[in-house]
Amino acid sequence: MNTVRLYIKSMAILMKSQLQYPLSFALQTLAQLVMEGGELLAVILLIDRFDRLNQWTPGNLYFFFGLMSVSFYITECFGRGITGAFPSMVRSGQLDTLLLRPRGILTQVLCSAIDPRRIACIAVGAVSLVIGSRMSQIAWTPVKALLLAESVFCSFWLILGLFMIEAILCIHSVKSVELANTLTYGGRSACQYPIDTYPQPLRVLFTVVAPFALVMHVPASHILGKPLFAWPLWTAFAAPLTGFVLFGIMYLLFRQALRFYRSTGN
Repeated sequence: MNTVRLYIKSMAILMKSQLQYPLSFALQTLAQLVMEGGELLAVILLIDRFDRLNQWTPGNLYFFFGLMSVSFYITECFGRGITGAFPSMVRSGQLDTLLLRPRGILTQVLCSAIDPRRIACIAVGAVSLVIGSRMSQIAWTPVKALLLAESVFCSFWLILGLFMIEAILCIHSVKSVELANTLTYGGRSACQYPIDTYPQPLRVLFTVVAPFALVMHVPASHILGKPLFAWPLWTAFAAPLTGFVLFGIMYLLFRQALRFYRSTGN
């Protein structure tokens, strides 16, 4: 609980510091809104060109896009320490200071940065979720609401775990390894759409290696009343737990990688 309180207090301080220059914050947030709006426009153009994508209607596609946007940008907002700050810590030698403190390295890294500008992207995703829900005529029940909440929560840990791949590689190479972005940002772009619309190799990649399909698409398909692969309802609750599994594996690899860390000497 002390770790949770420390994280919340750190986020409050960082948020306050970000708001010291309100005009700059507002303009940067607006820029994020325009960028994510462009992503949504691509979905709108696709829907305008095609009546449906396999079994998925336009409303379904809005729903998938919204779920991915909300989940991904919540992670980027509150996990900014791993997603953006960690490589510079390694290059500058700042990680040396963290190693001397009586707190876990991952906790300190997560407490080091926040990106509230992503609130605009989260808002676009939320709007897309609402539009998709209404167009798909989802009959919301407590079970479906719980499925949606579980999917977003587990997606946070899945995406954070995928971002930790770059952190692990960075410890060994010092430099940021852009190859890791194929699973994170590449996964975000690809998995805005249902996994069954892709060829078999991509299905395997985003089901087994980076399991966006299990954490997001399986529960979303049940919410929409079109279960992927005809899987039963219990799989919609079990599949998102793979997000925790992947994060646990990455955390152990991260701890192992720290044993090989060598200071840059700055």
